[in-house]
Amino acid sequence: MHVNTFAMAAIYSLVAGSLQANAPHESLRPILRPAQGSEMAGAAIITASYVPPVTSLRPVVRPDAFVASPAKPAAVKDTGFRNWIKGFRVRALRAGISGRTFDQAFQGVQFDPKIIKRDRNQSEFTKTIGEYLASAASETRIKNGKAALRKHKRKLDAIEAKYGVDKEVVVAVWGMESAYGNYRGDTPIIEALATLAYDGRRGKFFEAQLIAALKILQNGDTTPRNMTGSWAGAMGHTQFIPTSYLAFAVDFTGDGKRDIWSDDPSDALASTAAYLAKSGWKSGVPWGVEVTLPKGFSYSHSGRHIKKKPSVWSKLGVKGVNGRAVPDYGEASLMLPAGANGVAFLIFRNFRAIERYNAADAYVIGVGHLSDRLKGKPAFSAKWPDGDRGLKRAERKELQILLARKGYNVGPADGKIGAKTLAAVRAYQAANGLIADGYVSHTLLRKLR
Repeated sequence: MHVNTFAMAAIYSLVAGSLQANAPHESLRPILRPAQGSEMAGAAIITASYVPPVTSLRPVVRPDAFVASPAKPAAVKDTGFRNWIKGFRVRALRAGISGRTFDQAFQGVQFDPKIIKRDRNQSEFTKTIGEYLASAASETRIKNGKAALRKHKRKLDAIEAKYGVDKEVVVAVWGMESAYGNYRGDTPIIEALATLAYDGRRGKFFEAQLIAALKILQNGDTTPRNMTGSWAGAMGHTQFIPTSYLAFAVDFTGDGKRDIWSDDPSDALASTAAYLAKSGWKSGVPWGVEVTLPKGFSYSHSGRHIKKKPSVWSKLGVKGVNGRAVPDYGEASLMLPAGANGVAFLIFRNFRAIERYNAADAYVIGVGHLSDRLKGKPAFSAKWPDGDRGLKRAERKELQILLARKGYNVGPADGKIGAKTLAAVRAYQAANGLIADGYVSHTLLRKLR
């Protein structure tokens, strides 16, 4: 699922399918709840919604406002689903879907309660960004990524030449999304999307995806049998949702089909490169660079809204880990995803290009860092903090309430860590002799309690 298609709650979440750092089968696809990076600049931990089985670590579009409705008897569900399909058919035909395409696609489609169970039983838990990134750039994932680069060198070189996107970045997305094609999902997409659309909690969103999926079938890119993917509707080697597919998928092989499902990943990898290129990717510019900060640095300079050239950052004491000024690749923001005690980055425009693919900061850093490791660059120089965790939604609300009781303006206590809450956190930290880095953590909540 890709962020440009969403206009929902601005909250990060990660799906942590498996976080064993060297598990050969792991994939890292957060299922997305979109957010703006500037609103979470001080939050190192990302709330996770777990989607079994092990598929990936991608944030799911699951706004917290939605509440599960009581389950209906199977017979009632089946009758209601059949009636919904009849009504939806009328809407689909109005949207340009032919009756033949619709009837072929829906042949044998049934309401699947397992899809709803997975959607509703995403238990909230937290993982540190350090744990997530250890899996994103595990030795196994790096090894397998380098093997994929060698195996597909000719096509990847051609894709890079055409779209101007580093082949290592494309392969990193592939590794994060489906473990280099090993876990693409085998759920029938039409049945999954129809089930989720009928369920109604996000009916408009999933109905739009269902219309898009029918357009893909009508265009002849694949067949209903071959259109498989995750239970949430993401498809292929690099997990496009249908609307993103329509906007960005390309026919790189020249066979007349944009086939992201094939065992041959050519179209999927080229489509990913096309997506990033259209999202503003600039060749020769890094996604981000690890930096060191001087003693006594004012963390008020950090945040996505503050942009300076690296030469200006250098005058403030922000240097590369080699001790020299970062080259002037363009304006950059200082990101501290784990606060003052974690890794610091100067991030550039290509960070935002990856963010269009998935808005979770940890995902973007994961893709960027994995791509760097595939290029032969070293692991992070600094360490991520241990022994602390991020906050669940109820705890984030509690933190806001406690700050408000102490006279800080956090805006509504909605569990969303936005600009007002971050400003309040920094003010509280400064007033209590803490490092005013805006880092929202369980340690901070305990102090507020």
